[in-house]
Amino acid sequence: MSYVMAVPDLLAAATTDLQGIGSALNTANSAAAAPTAALLAAGGDDVSAAIAAVFSGYALDYHALSTQAAAFHERFVLALAGAGRIYGAAESANAAPLQALQQDVLSLVNAPTQALLGRPLIGNGANGAAPGQAGGPGGLLYGNGGNGAAGVNPGVAGGAGGAAGLIGNGGLGGAGGAGAAGGSGGAGGWWYGNGGGGGAGGDGTAGGPGLNGHNGGAGGAGGAAGLWGSGGSGGVGGTGGSAGPTDPGKTGGVSAGSGGTGGTGGHAGWLSGAGGAGGQGGDGGSGNAANRDNYGGVGGAGGNGGGAGLFGTGGNGGAGGAGGVSGAQESAAGNGGNGGNGGAGGWLYGSAGTGGHGGVGGNAIAAGLFGGDGGAGGAGGAAGLFGDGGAAGAGGAGGESTTTGAGSGGTGGTGGGGGRLIGNGGAGGQGGVGGAQTSSAATGTAGTGGTGGTGGVAGWLYGNGGAGGAGGAGGANASSANIAGGNGGNGGNGGAAQLIGAGGIGGMAGAGGTGGNGGADGLGGVSGTGGRLYGGAPLEFSARPLIGDGADAAPGTGQAGGTGGWLYGNGGAGGSGAPGQAGGAGGAAGLIGNGGPGGAGGAGASGGAGGTGGWLYGNGGAGGSGGSGIAGLPGFNGGNGGNGGPGGAGGWWGSGGVGGNAGTGAIAGGSDGTSTGRVAGSGGNGGDGGGGGWLFGDAGAGGQGGSGGDAGTPGAGGSGGSGGSGGAAGLIGAGGAGASGGAGGSGGTVGGNGGQGGHGGHGGWLSGDAATGGQGGVGGDANLHGGSGGAGGAGGAASLFGDGAPGAAGGDGGHTTRSGPSTGGTGGAGGSGGWLVGNGGTGGQGGVGGASTLFGAGTGGAGGSGGIGGWLSGAGGAGGVGGTGGATASANGNGGNGGNGGNGGAAQVVGDGGDGGAGGSAGNNTAGGDSGVDGVSGAGGAGGLLNGAPGTGG
Repeated sequence: MSYVMAVPDLLAAATTDLQGIGSALNTANSAAAAPTAALLAAGGDDVSAAIAAVFSGYALDYHALSTQAAAFHERFVLALAGAGRIYGAAESANAAPLQALQQDVLSLVNAPTQALLGRPLIGNGANGAAPGQAGGPGGLLYGNGGNGAAGVNPGVAGGAGGAAGLIGNGGLGGAGGAGAAGGSGGAGGWWYGNGGGGGAGGDGTAGGPGLNGHNGGAGGAGGAAGLWGSGGSGGVGGTGGSAGPTDPGKTGGVSAGSGGTGGTGGHAGWLSGAGGAGGQGGDGGSGNAANRDNYGGVGGAGGNGGGAGLFGTGGNGGAGGAGGVSGAQESAAGNGGNGGNGGAGGWLYGSAGTGGHGGVGGNAIAAGLFGGDGGAGGAGGAAGLFGDGGAAGAGGAGGESTTTGAGSGGTGGTGGGGGRLIGNGGAGGQGGVGGAQTSSAATGTAGTGGTGGTGGVAGWLYGNGGAGGAGGAGGANASSANIAGGNGGNGGNGGAAQLIGAGGIGGMAGAGGTGGNGGADGLGGVSGTGGRLYGGAPLEFSARPLIGDGADAAPGTGQAGGTGGWLYGNGGAGGSGAPGQAGGAGGAAGLIGNGGPGGAGGAGASGGAGGTGGWLYGNGGAGGSGGSGIAGLPGFNGGNGGNGGPGGAGGWWGSGGVGGNAGTGAIAGGSDGTSTGRVAGSGGNGGDGGGGGWLFGDAGAGGQGGSGGDAGTPGAGGSGGSGGSGGAAGLIGAGGAGASGGAGGSGGTVGGNGGQGGHGGHGGWLSGDAATGGQGGVGGDANLHGGSGGAGGAGGAASLFGDGAPGAAGGDGGHTTRSGPSTGGTGGAGGSGGWLVGNGGTGGQGGVGGASTLFGAGTGGAGGSGGIGGWLSGAGGAGGVGGTGGATASANGNGGNGGNGGNGGAAQVVGDGGDGGAGGSAGNNTAGGDSGVDGVSGAGGAGGLLNGAPGTGG
């Protein structure tokens, strides 16, 4: 069975076409009727007259037939037009009940959510109506967000776009009124939908007489997508307003308004989608060429591109706005705005966004002094696990000048890093061209070309480094006799490969500008290093074996140890330093092997750092010990001890090296009969422990802080050095323990303060115990004023699961025989429980206050705060007990007050709050005088939001 489809719109179009055809035929027939119906005979004879009569008869018959055909055509057109109207009326009659039914169904479906939440289940959000009004949200199940209304009025920001519900696109942000920001784009649907674009910033208004121009408004941020979808583009920044005309009653110039910043691109969907592009920065306002002393506005920075989710490409950064032109004499143009950075590629896979180009500098016109500098190019975005880094933006060109100096080209941006595992680094941006000097005067200068950007680093396993950006050419000048051209910019260095891959080629040097003797060419960039396993030139392998240990450095040289073989081998030991010379660093291992230990520092110098373990497997080397300080000559201070070297980090699988112990401070020289007493040397700081392997391995412990040197009478003891902090573990492993702070040196007059204990390292991200902090060093004894005890180190935090480590106790205060009491050190804070599950660590106990024999004694140190519990579940740690006040044996003073107890740590969602620490006991007075006052107990921590009791006070 055949079916016929009638479309009223098509019937109406056919009617119009047929009317045109009929009109054309009638015109042609009318034109032919007169000459053909009355033909003249060819001659005066009867035959000619008969022939003419026959053809005239034919013409009259055709005219009669054409008249009948035209009437039929007209009736057909009228019938076709009528049929179209009948079909249209029938369709309207049939559609009206269906539309009403559809509206009734939607009203019925939307009624519950509309009444409960003020939002339909299905339907688009309403567009904003009043100036700056936000768009309404889309339906909870399906519907786009409404568009935000424009600000319209000066200073009124554009309305934000409405958010979509489960499925739908976010609404567009409204444009800002004069000088106001554009509205942000609405968020896309939770399940699927794109974010809305941000609104444009409003242009700034011109300044009044003697007044600055107003700044352009910032572009609105693009809306973020939900699970699937692309982020919205950021809005364009508004143009800055021009500077006002000269006010005869005022002196000095005014500035034009700056361009507005471009809006940030919206984040892509968490599962898949592209990040939104950043908005372009607004141009700077004009300095008003009719007036002198006026300055052009600065171009607005481009917005950063939005990042991708799990899969997807990052958004490109927005270009920077151009700088505004200068005013007349004695003025300067505005600089170009910087380009926005590219957005990051997908966490698992996806290329990163490119950086935005820098804005060009404004020109100095009408005898203005200085052209504006070009803006810097934006950095390329970094890739995730797999993917290429984004190329960087080029620097903007410098502005021209007719008198004093043209602007320099902007620096090219840095290329984005390749994927953490596999991916090529992004290319560095080209440097901007220097501005031209257009005057023939001998005093002006052409602009220097911008430096090229550095290429991005390649992925750890495989990838090539990004090429360095070329240097910008130097600016030319108008007079070859008087002014040299601008110097060319240096090329950027190429990015390095890591394990397998070639290093990026260094950028070409920028050519010097023409004119005079010509500007100097820039320097070419250095090519990046090739991959450690494969990718370098053959000559690069000759200095390092494929298999074998690195050479140990000679003692007393302070040289670094040799690197181990590419495939297998331990790093060599660093050489010890000569007096005053730091120890050499330990050599790094190759793919498999341990890092070499750092060399010991010479007298008063730091120890060398331990070498890193093999990339695949190997332990980090131990840090070298710091050298002891040099004793002071009579009348001179003692020398400080050297710091311990940090331990080397483990590879993917391996333990971190321990930090080196610090050197002790030296004794002071005392009095030589003519000079006063001196200060003893301070102890050095212990080296930090190396981090554990990225995959598995315990972190290294910190090195001990050095003790302060002693001093005679009169004189001051040296302070103890801080203990090194423990290293952090990687995925699985224990954190390194913090080391104790060094003791303060005793002094005839003043004792040295004890050093702070090192902090404990955090446990592995997935599994591993956090480490305790180091105890604070004791203060030094003195006749007049004892040294204070050092603070205890904080306990290490757990990562995802596990308990936080307890904080360490503070050091005791030093004793004194006279008036200067010393306080005990504060206890270290307890470490936080795991981000997900774990209890907080206990706070450390405060140190005991220093004792006195003639006057009042010192106050005990405060207890450390307890660590907070894990976010999902975990109790807060108990606060530390306050330190006991110092005792005195004199009726002229009181015993020391006890230190306050530490507050208990808070739980978060589920768990009890930690109890506050008890206040420290008051110090006794053994001579019958008054004792001190007990310390105040700490407050209990808050219980979990869903379940958990608060902690009790101490």
